[in-house]
Amino acid sequence: MANNSKVTPEEALAYHLEPTPGKYEIVASKPMMTQRDLSLAYSPGVAVPCEAIAANPECAYDYTNKGNMVAVISNGTAVLGLGNLGALASKPVMEGKAVLFKRFADVNSIDIELDTEDPEAFINAVRLMGPSFGGINLEDIKAPECFIIEQRLKEEMDIPVFHDDQHGTAVICAAGLLNALKISGKKIEDCRIVLNGAGAAGIACIELLKSMGARHENCIVCDTKGVIYQGRTEGMNQWKSAHAIKTELRTLDEAMEGADVFLGVSAKGAVTPSMVAAMAKDPVIFAMANPDPEITPEEAHAVREDAIVATGRSDYPNQVNNVLGFPYLFRGALDINARAINDEMKIACAQALADLAREDVPDEVAMAYGRELTFGRDYIIPTPFDPRLIYLIPPAVAKAGMDTGVARRPIIDMDGYTQSLKARLDPTATILRGINARAKQAQARMIFAEGDDPRVLRAAVAYQRQGLGKALVVGREADVAEKLTAVGLGDAVSELEIVNAANSPHLRQYKAYLYKRLQRQGFDRGDIHKLAARDRHVFAALMLQHGHGDGLVSGATRKSAQVLNLINHVMDADAESGAVGVTALLHKGRVVLISDTLVHEWPDENDLANIATAGAKVARALGLEPRVAFVSFSTFGYPVSERAEKMHLAPDVLDARGVDFEYEGEMTVDVALNVTAQESYPFQRLTGPANVLVVPARHSASISVKLMQEMADATVIGPILTGVDHPVQICSIGSTVNDILNMAILAANKVG
Repeated sequence: MANNSKVTPEEALAYHLEPTPGKYEIVASKPMMTQRDLSLAYSPGVAVPCEAIAANPECAYDYTNKGNMVAVISNGTAVLGLGNLGALASKPVMEGKAVLFKRFADVNSIDIELDTEDPEAFINAVRLMGPSFGGINLEDIKAPECFIIEQRLKEEMDIPVFHDDQHGTAVICAAGLLNALKISGKKIEDCRIVLNGAGAAGIACIELLKSMGARHENCIVCDTKGVIYQGRTEGMNQWKSAHAIKTELRTLDEAMEGADVFLGVSAKGAVTPSMVAAMAKDPVIFAMANPDPEITPEEAHAVREDAIVATGRSDYPNQVNNVLGFPYLFRGALDINARAINDEMKIACAQALADLAREDVPDEVAMAYGRELTFGRDYIIPTPFDPRLIYLIPPAVAKAGMDTGVARRPIIDMDGYTQSLKARLDPTATILRGINARAKQAQARMIFAEGDDPRVLRAAVAYQRQGLGKALVVGREADVAEKLTAVGLGDAVSELEIVNAANSPHLRQYKAYLYKRLQRQGFDRGDIHKLAARDRHVFAALMLQHGHGDGLVSGATRKSAQVLNLINHVMDADAESGAVGVTALLHKGRVVLISDTLVHEWPDENDLANIATAGAKVARALGLEPRVAFVSFSTFGYPVSERAEKMHLAPDVLDARGVDFEYEGEMTVDVALNVTAQESYPFQRLTGPANVLVVPARHSASISVKLMQEMADATVIGPILTGVDHPVQICSIGSTVNDILNMAILAANKVG
């Protein structure tokens, strides 16, 4: 998948600044409302688990968050490719690592930056923090200090200590190499392997491969001084010396001749086409230097079509990405309360990743990458967004930990454990990833109607720069340029297509169409000119109606009802024409759609049945199998109320229609969403919690959505307008840049 997105410094800073500084916050997992809650959480109740842990330290895994808490620790001496920026400047990276732990493996994590370059001080600080955590992830510490720090901490601590810059790269590299050798028909013990770059990652890679069967005498390690051979003294240290071999080879060029495998953790351009040409049949080239590889896949394939190439970049096949490893290694290690992450666990992780790449790839994963993903030369490593990673890799790691005796609490029911890991998958992330993937495939020309608003302009720039399609902004050129410049995106003006009545060659056509549509509704030609030429919402809708765009996003600057009324001048988008508003609520891993939040003021039972069908359609477009509940303050006729009668009758309407989705009602919200509550009504037809709620009226829908948004901090997508002939989505006035972008993505998906 080509990575077309560009990130400007201004966008990166805005991402880290808004809506609150940083990338995560701490949220209480227990109630903290009443005096009793406080008495249990703190004094006197807290004394009980304290005494239990003092008597048996293993109880810390039962009564505290230790068992699912990892510290990401750095001193900032080797920040990404930026060098020694210091502890404070490394904090954004460490925060990022912490949220990756949570996003990919549901591991809680906190970042800690230690302001010291003294290994002894660093070791002592981390060792003293040991009781707080179930594992330690070391990050961005320069070599050779990182070797000293990790080794000492492993010896002195009884929890996993893992330097991801070393071992994360090594695990993913090993997984890819297993598959590359399977394709080429070679065995690791027979391969001649050349490593260029004898720093932390390089040394870890070669050590792991040796533990997997690569022979010491077949592994040639090079650094900036050339081959590391027995007897060399210049630029040596104890970690390099461990990999010195007896050889007459002195340069990388010489070492590459006849080599089966090249591993690069060095610098751009370190490998030349002539070096690749000199390698053995079916050469394996892992050019992992970032941001630019030692040699590009194009350069390698130009001289060797049989080469299998991997890089560290997302815009080439076979990305060696650490996020495939560290979250799942720690997930497995934490779940057995491991004392360490050993080589056997790393090898198990690598083997499980290699096995996964050989499996059939789910359609949604292939769609996210915009190409077919089939095991072969261009697909030897799984993709980071494969949903199977969470429940396939940790069990392999946990089993290896149990087999090698580092597990404090072995898992008895491995099948049950696998199912519990599946439950950790966040469906909201899957949904958002799916609609993003489909939008990239669609490459829709998206009309952003309100080009006078900086939020809309930033969303339009993001839409285009993320490779989702072409952004058409309705506005005045000078005004757009001024507002983009003010938010630090002045360079984006030339990227956007700015449209308005003054520069449109289609205005006469638009006005003729609008006059014909509205001439019997009290509009004269003057009114039509004002609407078409001066109202951006109407002009944008006319563009869409005439095929001069593929989707429309509006509503960020005016009330949704007003925008909908204006769009109705151009196309049918009202209750009579079948339009329905569906709002998606995403909260704590759950997705619930609420309908109708936009169009129907007081629907009757037939309208409610239509709304249910529209909600089910949107649910399926988002990748959900719909379970619809008609919700009220009553459940199956009690208490009796005239206002609840239509909710009681609506399922009968669907019965007569013979629809192909689950539905039930009327019922209260708790019965709709809670399986335990549903058990009190054994006759009801839902097979699980409802994910589409049809409410009695628009006002109750709006109240429900806004209450969840404000009180529970739920993510809101919508209202999603469905039942309209063209893809139109209407934002709310308080929409953020991300909200507007999500609505554009929905329009590109033609959701509705």
